[in-house]
Amino acid sequence: MAQSLELLLIQFLMPDNDARRQAEDQIKRLAKDPQVVPALVQHLRTAKTPNVRQLAAVLLRKKITGHWAKLAPQVKQLVKQSLIESITMEHSRPVRRASANVVSIVAKYAVPAGEWPDLLPFLFQCSQSPQEDHREVALILFSSLTETIGSTFRPHFADLQALLLKCLQDETSNRVRVAALKAVGSFLEFTNDGAEVVKFREFIPSILNVSRQCLSAGEEDVAIIAFEIFDELIESPAPLLGDSVKSIVQFSLEVSSNQNLESNTRHQAIQIISWLAKYKANSLKKQKLVTSILQVMCPLLAESSNEDEDDDLAPDRAAAEVIDTMAMNLSKHVFPLVFEFASVSSQNANPKFREASVTALGIVSEGCAELMKDKLEPVLQIVLGALRDPEQMVRGAASFALGQFAEHLQPEIISHYASVLPCILAALEDVSDEVKEKSYYALAAFCEDMGMEILPFLDPLMGKLLAALQNSSRNLQETCMSAIGSVAAAAEQAFIPYAERVLEMMKVFMVLTNDEDLRARARATELVGIVAMSVGRARIEQILPAFVEAAISGFGLEFSELREYTHGFFSNVAEIMADGFVKYLPHVVPLAFSSCNLDDGSAVDIDESDDENINGFGEVSSDDEAHDEPRVRNISIRTGVLDEKAAATQALGLFAQHTKSSFAPYLEESLKILERHSGYFHEDVRLQAIIALKHILTAAHAIFQCQNDGSVKAKEVLDMVMNIYIKTMTEDDDREVVANACMSIADIIKDYGYMALEPYMSRLVDATLTLLREESACQQLENGSDIDDEDDTEHDEILMDAVSDLLPAFAKSMGYHFAPIFAKLFEPLMKFAKASRPPQDRTMVVACLAEVAQDMGAPIASYIDRLMPLVLKELASPSATNRRNAAFCAGELAKNGGETTLKYYNDILRGLYPLFGESEPDDAVRDNAAGAVARMIMVHPQSIPLNQVLPVFLRVLPLKEDHEESMAVYNCVSMLVLSSNPLILSHVPELVNIFAQVLVSPAETPEVKAQVGGAFSHLLSVYGQEMQPLLSNLPPAHANALAAFVPNS
Repeated sequence: MAQSLELLLIQFLMPDNDARRQAEDQIKRLAKDPQVVPALVQHLRTAKTPNVRQLAAVLLRKKITGHWAKLAPQVKQLVKQSLIESITMEHSRPVRRASANVVSIVAKYAVPAGEWPDLLPFLFQCSQSPQEDHREVALILFSSLTETIGSTFRPHFADLQALLLKCLQDETSNRVRVAALKAVGSFLEFTNDGAEVVKFREFIPSILNVSRQCLSAGEEDVAIIAFEIFDELIESPAPLLGDSVKSIVQFSLEVSSNQNLESNTRHQAIQIISWLAKYKANSLKKQKLVTSILQVMCPLLAESSNEDEDDDLAPDRAAAEVIDTMAMNLSKHVFPLVFEFASVSSQNANPKFREASVTALGIVSEGCAELMKDKLEPVLQIVLGALRDPEQMVRGAASFALGQFAEHLQPEIISHYASVLPCILAALEDVSDEVKEKSYYALAAFCEDMGMEILPFLDPLMGKLLAALQNSSRNLQETCMSAIGSVAAAAEQAFIPYAERVLEMMKVFMVLTNDEDLRARARATELVGIVAMSVGRARIEQILPAFVEAAISGFGLEFSELREYTHGFFSNVAEIMADGFVKYLPHVVPLAFSSCNLDDGSAVDIDESDDENINGFGEVSSDDEAHDEPRVRNISIRTGVLDEKAAATQALGLFAQHTKSSFAPYLEESLKILERHSGYFHEDVRLQAIIALKHILTAAHAIFQCQNDGSVKAKEVLDMVMNIYIKTMTEDDDREVVANACMSIADIIKDYGYMALEPYMSRLVDATLTLLREESACQQLENGSDIDDEDDTEHDEILMDAVSDLLPAFAKSMGYHFAPIFAKLFEPLMKFAKASRPPQDRTMVVACLAEVAQDMGAPIASYIDRLMPLVLKELASPSATNRRNAAFCAGELAKNGGETTLKYYNDILRGLYPLFGESEPDDAVRDNAAGAVARMIMVHPQSIPLNQVLPVFLRVLPLKEDHEESMAVYNCVSMLVLSSNPLILSHVPELVNIFAQVLVSPAETPEVKAQVGGAFSHLLSVYGQEMQPLLSNLPPAHANALAAFVPNS
């Protein structure tokens, strides 16, 4: 075999393709015989040309896995000995590298079986050789062997670390230093032991030294290896880096801001800052690095991109990502610096800096939302000024920033509509298509959350939008359709005059089939659904079938985004049509199933570069690729498929919610999909599965209630849903997904009551406790931080609001039986009420306690002394939401806290008094203060100085905004009237006026009106004809409303 194989190897390397193909076929045939191994070894040792020796080594690496177990011991020995000789004596570097790769594969099987005891001593000896080649190849082998037999190195870890550090500091050889860097990276990738990772901290100065030397020498590829190591250190769960963070940041900033370096090198440096901001934000804060980072990153936004360079590597784009990540994780440290940069740069003569000023504000608007809302006036001044800038790039950035504000600064941004909307309308006329497109985006985002405020602008807006829809490029038409959708959603019924024309135009878009037009078709499909929602079932039902048919036909066009928007369209139609949607289920549910079951289309790039130095080597396949694992370099997922899956998952939930028992034929398959998607790798799909499970549960109960064994089947579905939700609470790593699981559980408790939930209660309480202690998976993003910042407040408000809603849900379903569970949850909850916590946390606690007191009742008494100081302090909060919740809580504690609360009555009244005055700007706060006083009067009237309190109390009636307080307030007034309390009867004229306004108010319930009507009847029975002058002075509508309660004589 050896002789024929040699000829084939030479033939394989010929430039003649036919000769090569013949050789490859012959080699594949010979390679099935285990004797190919000694034959290849012989050529590795004796072939005259390096190319043949290298090819022999490459083939050996590919084929030895399948044959190793069948080889005789003496052949195995020959292989090992020959490989060692090749590594140490071979002159050609590519051959040495190829032989080293074979060693990695053989070691994977030989070392664990005890067949190669002298490999490790040999490598240690080689790594300390005076010959550079030996040191380099030993380090290369340490790198590759770590991936296959890393556990073998564990006993020698300390020696290995010392060796690697020494090689990193090798003064004589750049190649050795590079190989040492790679080996450090491999070890870090392999080890999960925090104690082992920590030891690599001391390598950082050497790594930085090597990197700086190599950058000076123009060897940027080495610097990139250093960044890969920092990347591993940062992402490691072990606590990093102490002062090392400072030196890594300093080096990364030097590289980031050096315009003489390659884009890729600078991008890697900026990426390290981004990872630190994401995973070690506390370290950046503690080391006071936020300012120095932003002083480099903000100006990078103004750097011009090279026309030829990859956009993804552009420094301005990478810097934007860093600023965004920092804003999300360190908002209060970031916003003042960004605002200062924007204020100064907005006046800069260089348009790139003016563009950067508004870009920066747009970028941080999500993470710094609460802080920006407080400075909205000056922020808008900068952005609206930029919208009138002579430079197109500045106007475009300003439009983008406005769109970001509209998305993230709700609802406060809407109150500025009078100044913002005219500016956007003017920008729609811009000479630049890019500015126009961004302005339509801003308009779409801004109008989405508007309500009736849009009406004065409706006509000019729709005039511009409909004209643009007819006369613009496809890109502009798409953004324009998105804007029309937002306007329709805001205007609701007021959109009816425009609906027919818009729907007519959409018919044209919904039959487009060219690839370049499909995105526009997707937007049109979405818009029809939104318009249908605005105008309602009665106006849309007759014309709907043609649109549904067009939407279904779009599924055959193989365009993921169109399918995604079509699922959204069907979801909207299901919502407006309710039972009328049942006839469409057989057509649309299979489409949703099909999208849910799509392959994700993962794309993986494999790094085989070492084997392909000679053209064509990669074509010879391995017998057993599964055992031959090159490094995965990059994994990318087709995001279009993810969005489509998320939309289809959402659609299934909404179909079930709106068609209830008619969804029966699809229930089983939907449950399987949602169970699978609740554990999906991407959070967008998991989120929709978690939301949809609640709707499926509702449908399941409707389906099974008419069946004999229905209760058993319904219990099975409830079991599945609750098990998924409880697991999600503690194990899912996405906060929004967990928040929605908590909200769904709270809804289920309200819908099904305690008895249905009792089997899950113990686990539910444990999961709630884990979340309150901030110990769940989604709260561990910076678990490895080297800072124990007990008062760190950078958590997700939405998540904790959802968690705190569980306690009232438990209390409502269990009443006073909740007391022992509340005792467990109380201290972890109160951690969020500490003075060091932000106002949102404290008001979350106060609102939660108020609702628990309301439903748990008397057991709250034992907590009064702990709670009352917090509530009294919150009554004076600068935040209206905090004052409102504190007033509500004070009332509920007074009502349910028994005698314990009496000693606080005067303090509570003193705290509430300012909320009744002119200085209180918020009607809802005043309504809750009235509710608190009413509850206090109802439980302990003798403890209230009614002569002082009643005039103040009655002056704020009727309630203006929070009508949930109506029953408590008017119940109290009625009780005082019906008991003929002399102090209330001195206010009869005011009472008659209040009662009349309550009776004509559309916001009040029939129960409240009956209560008030009864009190008015009592006044008539006491005062008779004396009431007539009061009634004759009322407006006719008010007098008529009262007349309904006049007793028949």
